[in-house]
Amino acid sequence: MQVPASFEYRRAQDVDDALALLERFGEEARVVAGGHSLLPMMKLRLARPGLLVDINDLHELDYVRQEGTELCIGALTRHRALLESEPVGRLFPIFHDAERVIADPPVRNRGTIGGSLCQADPAEDLSAVCAAVRAVAVVLGHGGRRTVAMADFYQGPYETDVGLGEMLVEIRVPILPESGSAYEKVERKTGDWAIAAAGAALSLADGRITTAGVGLAAVGVSAVGYRRAEEALIGREPSEEAFAEAGGIAAEDCDPVTDTRGTAAYKRHLAGELTQRALRRAAERARRSAAMA
Repeated sequence: MQVPASFEYRRAQDVDDALALLERFGEEARVVAGGHSLLPMMKLRLARPGLLVDINDLHELDYVRQEGTELCIGALTRHRALLESEPVGRLFPIFHDAERVIADPPVRNRGTIGGSLCQADPAEDLSAVCAAVRAVAVVLGHGGRRTVAMADFYQGPYETDVGLGEMLVEIRVPILPESGSAYEKVERKTGDWAIAAAGAALSLADGRITTAGVGLAAVGVSAVGYRRAEEALIGREPSEEAFAEAGGIAAEDCDPVTDTRGTAAYKRHLAGELTQRALRRAAERARRSAAMA
């Protein structure tokens, strides 16, 4: 039977309490909410925190609301809440696409968007989603509040820009006119980690692409870094030719490895194909958004 190394456990009463514990224990402290990623790693002794700070009582971090031209999502918002949220589905259907293929209902009932992003697993779905929609992470510490773009949030596999004594408290997503987004995933079985996955977001003006976002999962060390594919779309009509070119660039720029889920060549092929599919669906949704405006 696998058991974690010994650790202390504290249940934070509010955000200030959680920050105080994180600052006091420094590198020894880890935040836990759903725990579906952290606890298995602890059982395998791949993670050995000295303190777990339970933030499940921090209800002030559990919300979805629109503030001006941004959709704001609290870090403690559960996967199920995102999947059932009308504003999320209407403004960013890519979240609903991804949430439907994340694990299973018990995981979606407990897991949180903040936990998923802070785990920074290269195969994690919401990292690719947030990269595609150009989300911004809000990080809070006793030194104040700061915002971090997704490109800077991920420092490498299982590493983020959240420092000692800090917490991810919110994700902010810019709302653009005439926009659409979509997520495509290939997995071995329902709810499994991706063999490869792609998220895409587009906005249109006068029938041409004005902004584009691409995020990939399970085909490299990061969900971000596909600027060449994004730039290849700007100013063009949303066409199969444009999507094929962007998909080809994304396939070139990703860095998959061969493992039990498939060969690097197969994953690279999937990255290109899934990018095209996601862009195609994102464009369809953007056109519908424009027609309803």
